[in-house]
Amino acid sequence: MTLSIRFDNSYARLPDRFFSRQAPEPVRAPRLLALNRPLAEALGLDPEALASPEGVETLAGNRLPEGAEPLAQAYAGHQFGGFVPQLGDGRAILLGEVVAPDGTRHDLQLKGAGRTPYSRMGDGRAWLGPVLREYLVSEAMHALGIPTTRALAAVATGEEVIRETRLPGAVLTRIAASHVRVGTFQYFAVRKDTDALEALARHVMARHYPETETVLDMLGAVLAAQARLVAQWMGVGFIHGVMNTDNTSVAGETIDYGPCAFLDGYHPDTVFSSIDQFGRYAYGRQADIAVWNLAQLATALLPLIDPDRERAIEAATAALHGFPDLFKAAWLDAFRPKIGLGTAEDGDAELIHGLLDLMAAERADFTNTFRDLAEGRSPGRLRDRAGLEAWTARWQARLDREGTSPTAAQARMRTANPAYIPRNHRVEAAIAAARAGDLAPFEQLHQVLARPFDAQDEARAFRAPPAPGEEVRQTFCGT
Repeated sequence: MTLSIRFDNSYARLPDRFFSRQAPEPVRAPRLLALNRPLAEALGLDPEALASPEGVETLAGNRLPEGAEPLAQAYAGHQFGGFVPQLGDGRAILLGEVVAPDGTRHDLQLKGAGRTPYSRMGDGRAWLGPVLREYLVSEAMHALGIPTTRALAAVATGEEVIRETRLPGAVLTRIAASHVRVGTFQYFAVRKDTDALEALARHVMARHYPETETVLDMLGAVLAAQARLVAQWMGVGFIHGVMNTDNTSVAGETIDYGPCAFLDGYHPDTVFSSIDQFGRYAYGRQADIAVWNLAQLATALLPLIDPDRERAIEAATAALHGFPDLFKAAWLDAFRPKIGLGTAEDGDAELIHGLLDLMAAERADFTNTFRDLAEGRSPGRLRDRAGLEAWTARWQARLDREGTSPTAAQARMRTANPAYIPRNHRVEAAIAAARAGDLAPFEQLHQVLARPFDAQDEARAFRAPPAPGEEVRQTFCGT
């Protein structure tokens, strides 16, 4: 069965210094682990052709489809605040851009496809765990309605990779609106390559923000997209874990699921990443880090905003100063429906924070507390009964003022508060089973996460927080 992909590779038409042309390294014995058939169909791809031997060879990097122009992208980045002038795709190959039947454009990238000129000391490969984690979590984020890269397929390589021990290798096929990052702009800014900066900005404006006319307009659009994205993360208790500028997509998508995790017990200082020793990327700091990252983008764009540097700084600073208001509005948009509110009042942020403070004091389960409210139960079994009763009285009075009945409030909350998230212990259990050759837990978890807001009575066990001894306190990048 012939696999046909409608490629139109606009990034490959940029100057050669934007990337290194690089074919994937073939693997020994590719075997399909998971295929996202609905996504394939939305992209205009034939799922049966993708699942065929030829398709699996393509998804593994052993065969190049007609029209592909494989390349590894160059970029720089601030990693935990320290600037690295050259990073780039060290284990990922962009095969090309797929134009879907609806006219939308999507990168088709293989992660774990072998060494590139940007690999530094890495082997360019991925092991099974991070591949399955990204597949599960990115598809769960999509089901939650949050902008994200997506997983088209996971393929076992039949080879081992060396980390702390020998691990089974795998390749993830990732779909993205694009892979342009804040760090892509930084790469050219540090080289004072204004021509490349201009070409990149025009590429991003045409691809993602066609309504913008100037680079300053584009910066404003990226600010708004990132404010919405981070607010949506916080609304479901998601911690990215490694919000470096090279992991910040200018398209406003969640990208690079490394040491990410969802909260079990809520506290704003929660960190999961094993390498975040000082809480830089804690749950409650994500908005601050987002604007810090966007300040780096603004700095890179200064030569394009105005030839007079002082005027450029003034304009960029004014744009950045708008971020707190953008984020607050987006945060309220995410959290108001979580407590059943359909209108806006000035005191809503304080009301929401009142519940969050009660939760933080007891590290109440984030997802279940809000879902309890949506299902008419006492939230999270909070032990501070006096505090909860006082908050509930304020909440009920607020609902009364807007004329929302308890039934209507619960209906609204059930669309905003998922019953199911990729709980860390469930993801790790699915990975452990897959390493032993059993994909059933992965497949079952994936099916449950595809319907996060549905009751799914048959899957209620997946709503439970980890039992003592099941907690996952650290997550890892997998490189």
